[in-house]
Amino acid sequence: MRRFLDRHWYAYAMVLPVVVVIAALVLYPLAQGVFFTFTDINEGNIANPVLDRAATYTGVGLTNYLNVLSGDPSFGSFWSTLVRTLVWTFGCVLGHYAIGLGLALLLNRPVRGRAAYRVLLILPWAVPAFISAFAWKYMFNAQYGIINQALRAVGLPDPVWLGQSDWALVAVVVVNVWLGVPFMMVALLGGLQAIPGDLYEAAEVDGASPWQRFRHVTLPGLRSVSGTVVLLGTIWTFNMFAVIYLITGPNPNTRILVTYAFERFFSGASRDYAIASTYGVLILSVLLVFAGVYRRALRRQGEVW
Repeated sequence: MRRFLDRHWYAYAMVLPVVVVIAALVLYPLAQGVFFTFTDINEGNIANPVLDRAATYTGVGLTNYLNVLSGDPSFGSFWSTLVRTLVWTFGCVLGHYAIGLGLALLLNRPVRGRAAYRVLLILPWAVPAFISAFAWKYMFNAQYGIINQALRAVGLPDPVWLGQSDWALVAVVVVNVWLGVPFMMVALLGGLQAIPGDLYEAAEVDGASPWQRFRHVTLPGLRSVSGTVVLLGTIWTFNMFAVIYLITGPNPNTRILVTYAFERFFSGASRDYAIASTYGVLILSVLLVFAGVYRRALRRQGEVW
């Protein structure tokens, strides 16, 4: 052990600051949040040094988990909110991947002005999310928005996009897809450029059609990149808060797990930190289960990451 430390002490010295920062900013708040799930902590019983008030919350065991998982509407209707979260996540990630792959395939070809197209398609990724959200919010305005004006111009019905209907969920999915496509496009474009051109030449010599080359050469060549970006996209989208809250606010038709946790933590006369923390732990649990199952599925297909 001494020889090992004498040889590699500098590596641990370099890693130590990062470990300390992660422990302070991630691990400690996570442990505190898990602890809160076993209490009845809220705005009224938490310690407040300004008011010289000591903490009076008590332990309640698994009561918070039982209340949330019961699906009681007073605790956010967990199961219906989870279904909406899954619909939101699936719709966004599917749009990200499908459109990103299509654009990557187009930009991977030798077309005139390809560099300019790449810059233009990356712009949604470069613009801050809150600016994009506010711009789309005005575009989806039922009376003055450009989207409804275009629909009225061609004789189509103009829905109230951001009202109390399912159109609100469609609107935020469109915005989030627009924001997330550039990342997916850049990642998949890098994967496409890493596929050896000899494979396409051999397939063409064997008489493979464009669809067969895409199916048997392109998709297998993108498998490792696709696995990574889909996993990251799922985690990011599942926890996406800014787009939904900035565009629709606390709307029941766009409420997902993370937005309800925020509402429970910061809204109401008595902010319910215990239930908000319970939602946070359940969100983490769902994502950990998904990541484990997804990674196992990739390993069965030959991926080893």
